[in-house]
Amino acid sequence: MASIQYVVILLLITFKSLSLSQSRLQISPETDHSLPFNPISINREIPKADASYCDSWRLSVETNNAGAWVQIPERCVDFVEEYMTGDKYSSDIEVASEFASEYAKTINVAGGGKDAWVFDIDETLLSNVPYYQVHGFGSEIFDENSFNEWVDLAEAPALQTSLRFYKELQQLGFKVFLLTGRSEFQRNATEKNLLHVGYRNWERLFLRGPDDMGKKASVYKSEKRKELEDEGYTIHGSSGDQWSDLLGFAVAKRSLKLPNPMYYIA
Repeated sequence: MASIQYVVILLLITFKSLSLSQSRLQISPETDHSLPFNPISINREIPKADASYCDSWRLSVETNNAGAWVQIPERCVDFVEEYMTGDKYSSDIEVASEFASEYAKTINVAGGGKDAWVFDIDETLLSNVPYYQVHGFGSEIFDENSFNEWVDLAEAPALQTSLRFYKELQQLGFKVFLLTGRSEFQRNATEKNLLHVGYRNWERLFLRGPDDMGKKASVYKSEKRKELEDEGYTIHGSSGDQWSDLLGFAVAKRSLKLPNPMYYIA
């Protein structure tokens, strides 16, 4: 009889222990929806071979070794999502901006107001990650209409590192110019978005006008930089996420290439 009672007590203790363990699992960060939800951390593990390949693919994209490309490889969708929404992307921008800041501080900014820095906008000052989160992070063919609808919302968040660097340049005395591939009809939405997230007092915002339609980005942006040079500006620096933001003619004395493995613009 005593042994039977002992077994019953042991079973009750075991059941209570299991109940407490289940309770702890139910309030863990992964399952408590009152806490920030990170879909990458749940039931997703990138195969080692894919992670290795996709990291090398991203390096080839960023160094322009890949040349023109249309979509990210199917096997790299999870990798790109994890990169763009994780700490690595933020760290890469932070380090690049630190180098740019160190360079900017070496410039003897003259008093004539002709020392310039040129910024791209998308994935340079503003992040379109919220848009690409629902459009496959570059795995889908680009849909201009749906992207234009996103631009009209004027809800793209600032890349905070870029915002700090932008303000630092202005404090150093640089004239800041914004040069984007967006179209002139998007001016109001673009300005609204920029102002809303903290960008102020840019010298000029260039958007594609009717005469710029159909031009490669590298040609269009080179022409606009040439206009600035013809006006007497010295373009000490240029920041962009695409090589077409930076290359061509009338290039800056130093270029800052920010990472973007989601899409390519010629």
